[in-house]
Amino acid sequence: MGQGALPLALALFVVMGASPVAAEEIGDAARGAKLFQRQCAACHQVGPEAVNRVGPTLTGIFGRRAGANKDFNYSKSMLRMGSDGLTWTLKSLDTYIENPRSLVSGTRMSFRGMDDPVARSDLLAFLRDYSDQPRDIPEAEPTALKTLPDLAPEILSIKGDPEYGEYLSSECSTCHQRDGSDQGIPTITNWPAEDFVAAMHAYKAKLRPHPVMQMMAGRLSNEEIAALAAYFESLD
Repeated sequence: MGQGALPLALALFVVMGASPVAAEEIGDAARGAKLFQRQCAACHQVGPEAVNRVGPTLTGIFGRRAGANKDFNYSKSMLRMGSDGLTWTLKSLDTYIENPRSLVSGTRMSFRGMDDPVARSDLLAFLRDYSDQPRDIPEAEPTALKTLPDLAPEILSIKGDPEYGEYLSSECSTCHQRDGSDQGIPTITNWPAEDFVAAMHAYKAKLRPHPVMQMMAGRLSNEEIAALAAYFESLD
């Protein structure tokens, strides 16, 4: 982000007051502004004068379809998710900030995620102050902060069997190419197992909007997901 962009955003936040009631429902917007400066401002701008830089401007992010900023060059994965129906709500943004690749597998955003739910709430309170109609979004309720309830540490710790994963993979390979090529659908070859598991559980929780993948993921057990993750991670 440029040197003057964040101070402008912060100044506007202080002067305009933006939306104190909405901020109280999510988190502390003032703390969120500091988090934005430390962790987001290198790539993103927010505020009336914000422009696209390494990442797209986050002004008006609530209620916006993923990949919808026509002036920004998004990854193909982000554009696909937008075409599938992914819209940035409190719930989907919280999931994306917690682990970007759990929601958009091939995202170019290098940020590895924010584990602390309180910090995410504060950051989202700050960002929502720069969205036009945050209270009109059905998901934008305090209860929507629950993102991946099944993604407990014991799930991530399951050691998948690659041979079993290969046996299960035939259905996946009807669409995804085993050689890692991208032919209209994202590659899953050489994915880190943790990202694969997070993505599949996002489909199970209906956070990723693709209905076919929601159905397929919903049929898989935790052990089967871990096995598939181990198999596709091992492919050369």
